[in-house]
Amino acid sequence: MKSIGLIGGMSWESTAQYYSLLNQEIRSRMQGLHSAPIWLHSVDFEPIEKLQSEGKWDEAGEFLAQIALKLENSGAQAIALCTNTMHKVAPKICEKISVPFLHIAHICAKALLEKGIDEVLLLGTRFTMNEPFYTEILNSYNIKVHIPSNPSKIDSIIFNELCLGVIKPDSKSFYIDAICEAQRLHPNIGGVILGCTEIGMLLKEHDSKLPLFDTTLLHVKAIADFVTSK
Repeated sequence: MKSIGLIGGMSWESTAQYYSLLNQEIRSRMQGLHSAPIWLHSVDFEPIEKLQSEGKWDEAGEFLAQIALKLENSGAQAIALCTNTMHKVAPKICEKISVPFLHIAHICAKALLEKGIDEVLLLGTRFTMNEPFYTEILNSYNIKVHIPSNPSKIDSIIFNELCLGVIKPDSKSFYIDAICEAQRLHPNIGGVILGCTEIGMLLKEHDSKLPLFDTTLLHVKAIADFVTSK
């Protein structure tokens, strides 16, 4: 198997899911006592979130790029960033490393096209929903992207609840209502991107009439594909 370098901790709640789900996927594919060869660097999220809020993306990108390079130098044969939002600095990371970078938005776009879906609702942090770094990639695959009418509330639930491991029924109801409203406003929406790695903690497939594309699950399967590739 090939080794993977994971940059996590943003938040650690979803990184724990990455670790567990990736090893479950490897065990399912390879049977026996197999598990994934992982190099994991889990950051302290508090200063990263502060850099996000202050718009210091270059500084955040350089910090994560140095971590990626250390993982490569330690033996990781590819790098995966266990967060959607920080893919805003993916170009800076890719400049530093010579191994593949498994980009979550490209993986998501390919999964949508495999299902014949070219119009979606995107749920995520305010950065992921409102800034172009994510939607431009989806648009490059000819996928039309909508965001909910109250993105600030979507964002607040992520940072103030999900990143802290807090799951509230009222918040789940709010997300479900946001999906239903978007479907009413844009009848051609064919799926919903859970574009934050914590949202899968709150929403499950049975919660929506539209298919949910959980980026954590999609990313994990793509990482497993790499790990088990020849």
